[in-house]
Amino acid sequence: MTDVLRPSGPTGSFDAHHPPRREVLDDCVHCGFCLPTCPTYAVTGEEMESPRGRIYLMDLAARGEIPLDEAFGARMDSCLGCLACVTHCPSGVQYDKLIESVRPQVERQIPRTVPDRLLRTLIFALFPYPGRLRLAALGGILYQRLGLRALLHALGVIALLPPRLQALEALLPRVSLRALFARGTPHTAAVGPPRLRVGMMPGCAQRVFFGDVNGATVRVLTAEGCDVYMPQDKQCCGALSVHAGQTEDGLRRARDTIEMFERYDLDVVVANVAGCGSTLKEYGDLLADDPEYADRAAAFSAKVRDISELITELSPQASRHPIPTTVAYHDACHLANAQQIRSQPREMLRSIPGLTVTDIAEADLCCGSAGIYNLVQPEKAEELGRRKVTNLEAVTPDVVATANAGCLLQIRRYLDASIPLLHPIQLLDASIRGVDPLKEVSR
Repeated sequence: MTDVLRPSGPTGSFDAHHPPRREVLDDCVHCGFCLPTCPTYAVTGEEMESPRGRIYLMDLAARGEIPLDEAFGARMDSCLGCLACVTHCPSGVQYDKLIESVRPQVERQIPRTVPDRLLRTLIFALFPYPGRLRLAALGGILYQRLGLRALLHALGVIALLPPRLQALEALLPRVSLRALFARGTPHTAAVGPPRLRVGMMPGCAQRVFFGDVNGATVRVLTAEGCDVYMPQDKQCCGALSVHAGQTEDGLRRARDTIEMFERYDLDVVVANVAGCGSTLKEYGDLLADDPEYADRAAAFSAKVRDISELITELSPQASRHPIPTTVAYHDACHLANAQQIRSQPREMLRSIPGLTVTDIAEADLCCGSAGIYNLVQPEKAEELGRRKVTNLEAVTPDVVATANAGCLLQIRRYLDASIPLLHPIQLLDASIRGVDPLKEVSR
């Protein structure tokens, strides 16, 4: 890739398709309050690995003073998109809007290396497709059960792989054949008179690797008087694509998701994955320029709730049985920062008699999952993952809870195997059913 500066137009080095807006760039006063909240700055200590530094680079590119080259792309790629900076910015800088507008520019204008292109092609040919993901997971089960994994680790073969392939291998989840091929029920009736008609987004990796979380979600919703409709379409919401700058693919998936749920007459659409829920709530903004879908997208996004958000909005109907345990709760970034949902998961957990919720040090620091980040930036992701788990284990919990599939995979990689790791809805489900969640997860 050449480092010669191209002649710039009205949008500088950016092309004319939704470049970062000048008024948003100018909101940043470069005060530095974002620095201590930024995971990549915490890891590297480099100014250009902070939101302030990245905005400075965006501003230079918008003025045509630097090209969009590999160095620029590397700084944008290294951002996790955790949005902790947005939450803590005293000037209200919309860094989320800036990074979301720049990443597609990077994808369009900066050629990737062959290894990077191949890995990203693999990721986007696999993860948004539950059927393909099940086949890959089946191979992973055989790889583990036949002893190949233990053998390759013992021989040191895995340590010889490139870091990205090591990360892919290390993130293989423990999933049973029964759970792998379990299917959700298209319609589950409410217990008692129905209060709401709820559509549930089953997710991609969620339905393959965490079907038990979906099952718990349905049971809680029906116990609380909701008719639950779970589409059986093999449909991805587009979150991975949108967050990685593959906008057109993300918009196509957004349109398809809206059409999928329009088949039902729903009061609410619920998500139990933070990253998915965040994107579903953004459909109105993402499709604002689409005359056919703009109003439909805005109406759809207005119906979306995270599962903890919906449960705390409903007056409790189902009885809660005691669970005397201490839970260390990890805030998923796209729940706490993107959706501003912090109190609701804690409130939902504290509705369980006998359960104690313990917050942790550096709670705002990302665990390093961040969509595909732990696969494409494995070194930074590993440092963040280990740092997060150190803080979780420091409070000596009986169980760790977090509300995002990527966080569950990332934290499980580093967490002491003796500490159960659950989605908060699984604890509420166990309380309503009067079972021990720790015994269930050990089965």
